[in-house]
Amino acid sequence: MRAGAGNGARGVLEGVAAAIRAGARATLALVVETEGSTYVDAGGMALFGGPDGQVGWLSGGCLEPEIERQARQADETGSLRWMEVDTRDDEDLLAGSALGCRGRLRIALLPLRALPGFEQAAQMWLQGGTPLEFAVSDDGAVAVRAGGTWEWRLPASAPDGPHAGWRLRIDPPPEAIVFGAGPETPLLLPLLREMGWRTTLVERRERWSALAALADRRIDGFPAAVADGAQFDAALVMHHNFELDREALAALAPAAIAFVGLLGPVRRREDLFKLLSERERIALAPRLRSPIGLKLGGQGPQAIALSIAAQLQAYRHGEETR
Repeated sequence: MRAGAGNGARGVLEGVAAAIRAGARATLALVVETEGSTYVDAGGMALFGGPDGQVGWLSGGCLEPEIERQARQADETGSLRWMEVDTRDDEDLLAGSALGCRGRLRIALLPLRALPGFEQAAQMWLQGGTPLEFAVSDDGAVAVRAGGTWEWRLPASAPDGPHAGWRLRIDPPPEAIVFGAGPETPLLLPLLREMGWRTTLVERRERWSALAALADRRIDGFPAAVADGAQFDAALVMHHNFELDREALAALAPAAIAFVGLLGPVRRREDLFKLLSERERIALAPRLRSPIGLKLGGQGPQAIALSIAAQLQAYRHGEETR
């Protein structure tokens, strides 16, 4: 099964790396199977017992206390502990946690202290470009692949039913390259990070240089030098400067980036296109979103940042309309 990185994987795996470095008695909760209506899909993750407390969610908050309790038991015993939550019966609507979701989750609870080397796998994924693959068997065999391969065998509390194993793939975090900082940047970059994106900011103007701290990477240079696009899923052009935006669009024309967003009204885009070559216009036209951002309502930098993040989220999950 494949899971997108937007299920909170980035925050959880950052928490995993921090917990291992701190020597915390933390446990990773990994959803290996779902049925019916559930808050997360297979591949959903949450961390319990880390230095920053719980990271990630597998429900709207109703399951987490019990997951945390069983996660502590997994850590205490150093074993793979299985947990199943089934709320498909009518009785579950009126009793217990009253989830009302009508779904089933099977969760593997993996104590980090029993997984030496897992921090390296997490870091490989966090650096971008590499998927994270899990193979988990109910008998306690666990393998992880992210560049390299790590294998462990843990004592296990076998789940109900016949012997089974699960394979899960967490796609690499999506990458966005942003050409130009501005009033939208203080909200946009942290919001994209929370949604699982890795960001690169291309900005050489001193006025906006401090905002580079909000990106995963800053490039203090010219668009032509960095816009080959090999590792990027999306590019945003938002200098609030006509000539700099023209320069960025010209650099992006030959790049293999499927999503190119341009900030500003239609008239501005038309004026910019007049200064591009015919070849550049033809190359950009089918990929260009201009004006960038879904029509959510509102004005100002906060509303614009939210609309851009919403469009990237829709695009990434195949829900975008143009």
